Amino acid sequence: MGRMNTRPIHPQVSIGHVHLKVADLDRALGFYCGVLGFQLTQQFGHQAAFISAGGYHHHIALNTWESAGGRPPAPGTTGLYHLAILYPTRAELGDALRRLVVAKIPLEGASDHGVSEALYLRDPDQNGVELYWDRPQEAWPQTPDGKLAMFTRTLDLDGLLAATE
Repeated sequence: MGRMNTRPIHPQVSIGHVHLKVADLDRALGFYCGVLGFQLTQQFGHQAAFISAGGYHHHIALNTWESAGGRPPAPGTTGLYHLAILYPTRAELGDALRRLVVAKIPLEGASDHGVSEALYLRDPDQNGVELYWDRPQEAWPQTPDGKLAMFTRTLDLDGLLAATE
């Protein structure tokens, strides 16, 4: 392995999109568009689709090119742990929770990390999905010497749902 670059990446760099292999495109669209509310921006038959929030060209791409009818990766293999979808406010994350409840999609976890609140679940292809919102940076927990002090505590789901009202 070569010498690490000591110059940090530009602070405005962000993750642009994720591209997922799925077994059934219609089933995946039912989850991402039908439940979560993403919008379809382009589709190529039953092979690929591009979806977004707010009219962006795509935040998530779905395809069956190598995976039509396939199975999820077995436990103990490498690959995507989860994709994370950032919501702009706590109320919008509460709305996402409401959508999951209505669709009877179970949560695998729900955590308050101090810097954020997050819901954890699986999509129909068993990809890990995190839905979260970030607290304002000035509210992030810190150690006495000013370093970030994230934690994991149980998230108050009733409080999150109430934030939508």
